[in-house]
Amino acid sequence: MRAITISRLDGPGSYAVTELPRPSRGAGEVLVEVHSVAPAFPDLLLSRGEYQVKPDLPFSPGSDFAGVVVDADAESGFKQGQRVAGCLMYGAAAELVSVHADRLFGLPDSLETAEAAALPMNYFTAYFALAQRGAAESGDWVLITGASGGVGVAAIQVAKGLGCKVIALVSNERRRAVAEEAGADFVILPQQMPTEVKSLTNGAGIDIAVDVVGGDVTNLLRVLAPLGRIMIVGFASGEIPVVKVNRLLLNNTDVRGVDSARLIFDRQSSRAAWEHLMRMRADGHIRPQIIPGGDAARYGTVLQELSDRAVSGRVVLSMRATAA
Repeated sequence: MRAITISRLDGPGSYAVTELPRPSRGAGEVLVEVHSVAPAFPDLLLSRGEYQVKPDLPFSPGSDFAGVVVDADAESGFKQGQRVAGCLMYGAAAELVSVHADRLFGLPDSLETAEAAALPMNYFTAYFALAQRGAAESGDWVLITGASGGVGVAAIQVAKGLGCKVIALVSNERRRAVAEEAGADFVILPQQMPTEVKSLTNGAGIDIAVDVVGGDVTNLLRVLAPLGRIMIVGFASGEIPVVKVNRLLLNNTDVRGVDSARLIFDRQSSRAAWEHLMRMRADGHIRPQIIPGGDAARYGTVLQELSDRAVSGRVVLSMRATAA
């Protein structure tokens, strides 16, 4: 079978199409024919050896994927021919994958495979940050940094699905339309922080900040309402912030880490979250911004575009096109 692999950590240009042996289904696993795969920022870090997970070389990238079940035990809860989406740490960019049943989620008839491949990691991360770690409630004010990126768009839509009022922070005017399309109530630029947030909330401040960017979080702390909380999701800026904890004491606020793997790889929690996300989608809140990217042989090219901040939305590639 064909797969995207990397044999040296020289960056995204080192990913290439190679031939690998067909995998055998292990105990408790489900064999899936992968139709769509969505490159993500962790794949970029993996290609440079900069991710916290460091698989042995050679390996295949790929976390989010969708396809059709080829073989499964009855006990898995899946059956041959069923359409599924899945989320791995890496390894999904292959024509066939054998994965534990806990990593798979059944698709409703209305959900296309390409859309499904764009959902798991970003939307689980957003859901975990807001619904579980953030304890978001209807009517809360939520501020999202990096709001035009994959996790940012997901966080906007999940927050709206939870009944929150959303302020999206984007880096420039070009990215404003992405956040608006995602459903943000208000979109602001960095130079409007913190004054505009205070104005929009009538001086009350925000209840939850979802920080995808990292770097200096002083302005986020300044706009938190009493008992507000910052959810640390990632460090797209490359800079890990330092928090002066006296600011937390003065206004009874806090900063919380978000490790989405705690949700994604816990069967009971992930199943409940997936069902809630599917209800949000049925209600019109969740609409991933898909960019059809063509053949999966473009995997490294897409990751370089992510590195260059040239992508708004989620690129989805076809593993089936690779085999053609």
